[in-house]
This record gives sequence, C-alpha cells and structure tokens, in this order.
Amino acid sequence: MATSNAAFVTALTTAALATVGFLAYQAAATVPTRTPAGSAPAAVASKVARGQGDPAALPPGSGAGERVVYSLDDNRVWLVGSGDKVIRTFEVIPGTIDPAPGVYTVTSRSNSVTGTDGTPIEHVVRFTSIDGVAIGFSAAVRETPPAATTTVPTGGIRESRRDGDAMWDFATIGARVAVIH
Repeated sequence: MATSNAAFVTALTTAALATVGFLAYQAAATVPTRTPAGSAPAAVASKVARGQGDPAALPPGSGAGERVVYSLDDNRVWLVGSGDKVIRTFEVIPGTIDPAPGVYTVTSRSNSVTGTDGTPIEHVVRFTSIDGVAIGFSAAVRETPPAATTTVPTGGIRESRRDGDAMWDFATIGARVAVIH
C-alpha cells in the first residue's frame, strides 16, 4: 500500500510541476519584448519602407541575426540565417488571431497534430499564445484551400508542406521569431 501511495504522490507532484512550468511558459511567451529607452524597436518595419520592386526582400528594421520574420501585412515569412542572409521566403495564410508585433522565441514544436479547426497538420512551430490559443506556423497534411470562414479561433499560420519542412528544420526551440506589420 505504501508503494502505491508514493507513486500517487509522485504523479501528483509531477503533474503540479508540469502545470506550473506550462503556466510560467505561457506568461513568459506573452510578455512583450522591452526596448531600451532611446532606441528603436528591433522588430518594427513600415510597409511603406519595403522595396516595392521585390516583395520577397527582407524588410528593413526586422531585427538582426538568425531569425524567422513574419509580416502581418504581407502574409509572408523570411527565414534569415547568419549575416542577415535570407535562406527562404514564402507566403502564408494567417489564422483568425494575429500575434502582436514583437520578438518571440519558439517555445514548442509538434511533428503531427490536429489543428483547432479540425485539420490534420504537421511541423507545428509555436511561439506564443493568446487567450489560450496557440500561435505558430504549420502545414496542412492535405493541402486544400482554407475554409472561407470559421467560427473557431485559430492561431495557425499555414504554410505549404514544402515551406513547412523548411520552417521545421530552421526554427528549433529557442529560435527567434520577429513579428512585424
């Protein structure tokens, strides 16, 4: 009997620690990045400042170093390697909930799950959550056009399977994600 009680207490303690860890992660993931006084925000770029001749050009003011840049206005992602070299850029389809502009880090990944809209998805790369809805990049397993309207709040930023493979390889836990307008 003592062994089963010890196992029960251990299981409860583990569950409590996991819950506290998850809540701490959620709190940390939703805190906006602070910018030192007198300096410009690292991940703010004006749509007007972008090169109109090349929509795939990396937006100025989107940060520095290796990172994922996601433009809310352009529905486009850039995978940026060392030396600010664009490794890949592609268009995406946003969910119904947009993250606020700022700098985030990849906090969790799932190889294969079902999205909040019921669509099987793969290569999920999450970087924040809003009101309990996870926000991140993913690819639908069966590439079909998204439903025109949905009543379910979705935070999935959908990419093609090929682009999802590239995101999965690039954006590991701790990778920076700069969300800009």
